[in-house]
Amino acid sequence: MSTYRKFVAASTSSLEFVDEPRWLDDTQQQAWRSMLVFVNRGLPQLERTLRAQDLHVVHYSILVGLSDAPDDTRRLSELADAANLSPSRLTHRLKTLVDRGLVELTADADDGRGKNATLTESGRQLLETVAPQHAADVQELVFDHLDEVETKGLAQALSKIASNLCDHDDFLPRRI
Repeated sequence: MSTYRKFVAASTSSLEFVDEPRWLDDTQQQAWRSMLVFVNRGLPQLERTLRAQDLHVVHYSILVGLSDAPDDTRRLSELADAANLSPSRLTHRLKTLVDRGLVELTADADDGRGKNATLTESGRQLLETVAPQHAADVQELVFDHLDEVETKGLAQALSKIASNLCDHDDFLPRRI
């Protein structure tokens, strides 16, 4: 966390630096608390629909990350980026999807040290079943409350934040 440094008189003959926290101003506080409301209340609402299919948001992100890839296949390192997960979290969550027959893991033909994940036909069918309701839930939870200008502003602000959190640009707007 960044801090401001200021000079303070240590004695009558010297000065020293003292760190002060960078407190949030009123607008930043409103934005941060609103984001926490979305994370703590909004994401669980989105999970309710997915839970009916025994999925979590993280599983859905993995399935979408695979469905966006050529031949529904990605190297695990690429899939972790696409699903916005750490490699260890991806490995843990993939086990559930593999056990359910929604994803297959195979050795990378070009590099035997790596592994690929492929969306199975069952995984594709589940994704196609869940996606329309998930999109409707996102519309209802987020975008039904915003006009076009607010939606563009939200997209730009969140894309800027996302660019500092991941190494890919899949989240960047397509011409906002």
